Amino acid sequence: MTELARRWPPAHGLELRALQQAGRELLLAQSSDWPFILHTDTSPGYARRRLREHLLRFSLLHRQLTQGTVDAEWLASIESVDNLFPNLNHEYWA
Repeated sequence: MTELARRWPPAHGLELRALQQAGRELLLAQSSDWPFILHTDTSPGYARRRLREHLLRFSLLHRQLTQGTVDAEWLASIESVDNLFPNLNHEYWA
């Protein structure tokens, strides 16, 4: 995320949305809930699936941004599912 934030300090439009969602996915992957669920063995399959989802989404967003091919339709679909911190500032990672 630091690499992306440094590469696009001023971002607008689709790039800004993709950067914000990449930040959300990273924060969601780092949530303390997943290790806790795995440790307590309450629902480990769910925790693994969610963790994997967020890391894969982050990786795809990273790739799309660096290749200049952000898929607007896919981005909108994941924004509608995980849209916490609507005004997330990707520059925090710079």
